[in-house]
Amino acid sequence: MSSNLPRTALASWPHEEHAELTQLAHQLRGRQVCVLTGAGISTDSGIPDYRSPDRPPRTRPPIQHREFVQSAEMRQRYWARSALGWPRFRAFEPNATHHALARWEASGTLTPLLTQNVDRLHHKAGHREALELHGALERVVCLACGALGSRDRLQSRFVETNARVLAAEYAVLPDGDVDLPDDLVRDFVVPACETCGGVLMPDVVFFGGNVPKERVDAAFASLDAADWLLVLGSSLTVFSGYRFVLRAVAQGKPVAIVNRGPTRGDAHATVRLELGVAEALAVLAPLP
Repeated sequence: MSSNLPRTALASWPHEEHAELTQLAHQLRGRQVCVLTGAGISTDSGIPDYRSPDRPPRTRPPIQHREFVQSAEMRQRYWARSALGWPRFRAFEPNATHHALARWEASGTLTPLLTQNVDRLHHKAGHREALELHGALERVVCLACGALGSRDRLQSRFVETNARVLAAEYAVLPDGDVDLPDDLVRDFVVPACETCGGVLMPDVVFFGGNVPKERVDAAFASLDAADWLLVLGSSLTVFSGYRFVLRAVAQGKPVAIVNRGPTRGDAHATVRLELGVAEALAVLAPLP
């Protein structure tokens, strides 16, 4: 497997790092690989992450599942922020890493990809089998009747009743929303489910929520069918991703982790590369 990277780019890396990446490429050649991706693969698309070394600390805690379900005020705050952030968030496009993974899938040596991301960029890049562990922001679900709906449709309903709020401009945060002043939040009108009048929630797993069992089972099946687990751009801080490292280790399968900054799985890694995922995929992903 030859490298796609320019010779000058390879020469600029530390020698040991270059050698270890090249060795990993040879080890993965012809093997079945289960890839687990995190927020670090989408930063080149313009979506910020919360845990990279150069990111400032979070100014507010992530929304909790129980808070959203139990508090109408929390839902109002979430949807007001999301309504402002959604148009920009949905416009993000796949980057070279997403496209490299889609090409790699076409080679037939990837088991269904696992992603912790909710941005749908793997699908936009043409990836056919990508299991979204935490769901996708482009869908909404009714907590009463279970009806699924389009986030774009909900956005059009927001526009009809919240012109003043939506005239504001703020930076988009990693989870697709924005920080918004309290006075604008209080004015925000949250529509109900069009089917039954119930409470609408983004079809994602908030902190404190559980990944559906059937989704976990499908993800485990993907790992079970693989020879290697390759983690790209994830700190593995949350257990929903870390569990796959533990399962691979229990099965005696090697684990490769590519990430800038420490990860929860570093002690279990067979290969640990402190690299950007785009740099690594230029060498690891097979040529078309």
